[in-house]
Amino acid sequence: MAVRRRRRVLVAGIPLGGVSVLILRRLSIRFFVACTLALTACEKPRAEVAAVSDDFGDPVRIGQVPTRIVSLNPATTEILFALGAGDRVVGRSDFDLWPVAARQIPSLGNGLQPNVEAVLGTRPDLVILYASQDNRPAADRLRAAGVSTLALRNDHISDFRRTTELLGAILRDSARAKTVTDSVYRTLDRVRAAAAALPRPTVFWHIWDAPLITIGAGSFMNELVDIAGATNVYAADITGPSKPISLEDVARRNPDFILAGPIGARKIAADPRWKIVRAARENKVLIVDTVLVARPALRLGEAAVSLANLLHPGALR
Repeated sequence: MAVRRRRRVLVAGIPLGGVSVLILRRLSIRFFVACTLALTACEKPRAEVAAVSDDFGDPVRIGQVPTRIVSLNPATTEILFALGAGDRVVGRSDFDLWPVAARQIPSLGNGLQPNVEAVLGTRPDLVILYASQDNRPAADRLRAAGVSTLALRNDHISDFRRTTELLGAILRDSARAKTVTDSVYRTLDRVRAAAAALPRPTVFWHIWDAPLITIGAGSFMNELVDIAGATNVYAADITGPSKPISLEDVARRNPDFILAGPIGARKIAADPRWKIVRAARENKVLIVDTVLVARPALRLGEAAVSLANLLHPGALR
C-alpha cells in the first residue's frame, strides 16, 4: 500500500517530463516485482501424493496430477470414469468395455502380460495394472522406463473403496471419490438389509468349464452372494479367489442353485455329465450378467441387486 501512495503523489505532483517518466517506470517495475513475489510467497505448493506401496509391495510416488493414464484393469478404468478422469485415459485393455465411452479409447491388448512397447507408445505418465504375478515383468520394465506404475489387486469389495480413494487422492479429488464409494456402499447395505431375513439357498458359481473352476471366499463374487442372501457351497473350503474342482464334488455338495454366465449355462444344459448335479437336472441354473457381476468396481451395488433378484424374485423393488 505504501508503494501505491508514493506512486499517486508522483503522478499528481511531478510534471511528466523525461526524468519523471523514467522514475515512474522504475517504480512501476519495482511495484510489479514486489506484487509478484508476494503472490508467489502466498501461493500454496502443489500437494504431492505421499509415497505408497502398491500390491506388489513396490513404492510408488506420483508428484503431479497424471494427464495420460493407461488403465489395463477394467475395475480401475470404470473408477477413473466415475471420478471424471475418463478424458485422461489414453489406453485400456480389451476387456475394459464399461462405461460405453471407454470403448472409444484405443485398446492396447491383453491386461495380463501386456505389450509394454504399445503401452509406452501412448506416452503415459501413469500406468495401472492388475497385480497378478503375470504382470510383474511389465511393471518392472515400465518403471525402468521412468513411468509411474501402480499395480493393484481387486479381489474384495473393500478393495473397491481402497482403490477409489487412492485414485481420488492421485487425481486431487478425494471428495468425489468419497461420493462414489458412499453411493455404492449404500446400495450394498440396502441389499444386505433386504436379504437378511430371507431363506439362504446354497449356490455353486460356475466360472470356467475346462477345467471346472468356481469362486472361493477370497473373491468379491463370494461376498456378493452373501450380501444377496445365499451361501456359496465352497466358501468354507476355498480361501482364495477361485480354484479348480471336480463335477463329482459339486454333486456331493448338492447346491440349491447354479450361477453361470450365458455361455456357461448353455454348456451345462448341453453336457449330460451335469445331470449328476441335482440343480442341473431340475433346471435351477440362474444366468448372471457376467459384465455386471465380474467387476469389483462402480457397479457392485447393481450386481448385488441383480443377484438378489435372481435368488429371491420380488424381494427387492
